Order: sequence, then C-alpha cells, then structure tokens
Amino acid sequence: MGRILQGWALAEQGQGQEGIAQIRQGLAAHHATGAQLYRPYFLSILAEACGKAGQADEGLIALTEAFSAVLSTAERANEAELYRLKGQLTWQKLLGAGAKLQVEMSTESGDRSAESGVEESFWQALEIARHQQAKSLELRATMSLCRLWQQQGKHREAYELLTPIYGWFTEGFATADLQQAKVLLAELAG
Repeated sequence: MGRILQGWALAEQGQGQEGIAQIRQGLAAHHATGAQLYRPYFLSILAEACGKAGQADEGLIALTEAFSAVLSTAERANEAELYRLKGQLTWQKLLGAGAKLQVEMSTESGDRSAESGVEESFWQALEIARHQQAKSLELRATMSLCRLWQQQGKHREAYELLTPIYGWFTEGFATADLQQAKVLLAELAG
C-alpha cells in the first residue's frame, strides 16, 4: 500500500511515468497477497495518475477493473469518484482527439453521444455522492459537471448547481477543492 501511495505522490509532483510504474508495482504486490480491500480506491489512484500523464485510455482501463472490483467486493466508498474519473478521462480523450464540446451538436457527428456519456458519468458521481452524503465527493463531481457546462456555455446552470454545495462548507477553504470551486464560481459569475 505504501508503494501505491508513494507512486501517487510522485505522479502528483509531475513524475507521472515513475509514479504510474510504482502504483502498478504496488497494485501487483497488493493483489499477490490476495487482498481486495481498497482495490477500487487504489485503481482510482492509478486512473487519475494516468489521466494527468495524458494516458486517458490507460486510466479508463484501470477504471474498468475498479468497477469490476466494486461489483465483486461491494466496496462502494469510492464509487462516486470512480464515475467522476470516468467522465473526466472520457472528456480528456474526446478533447485529445480534437473533439469540440459544443452547446448544440448535430447527431450525425457522433460526438453528441460521447459528450452525453461524459455528462452522464458526472451525474452518476453526483447522485452517488449525494446518496452517501459525501460532501467532498459531491463537490468534486459538481465541479467536473460545471466545468463541462462552462465549456458548453451553460454558465448560469453551472453557477446555480455549484453555489449550494460550495455554500454548505463552513471550513476547509484552504483545501485545493474549495479553492478551485471558488475560482470556478467567480468564472461562472463573470
């Protein structure tokens, strides 16, 4: 588990390839013990590191394994984050392929279903977080959905969705998520 977290820390510090390699080594060692506890969480760490390294496809493969682990273990504590990452990585893949996320897209383009899949993943993450009363995960899912809407020109809708969840917090404003939410709200209001 330490190797996985060390790999995550390296990836967060910009050493993506080395971090991903360590996460994979840690996952293999963890799996070799027969342990299943935290597997969905650890796979989400791998998926996120892959996304930051520009490897959306690899991240999506890790998420497929994570969703499978959720089904086999019923470990759902990180399920909302899995769906958020699925939306994020799918969006990253679309953008990497040169796809433009637009407010109105023709159904012939094929991008509409991909875009709606991104939004659907974010909504799924949001619903799960709300059901679990996991406010930090709810905030992250909301911000991801609002960034998508911002890209689509739905500033007012995004602002109205983000304002109540941001307003719920009474402390922790120095955390990265709340700082990013504050910036996003200012962008949406302007």
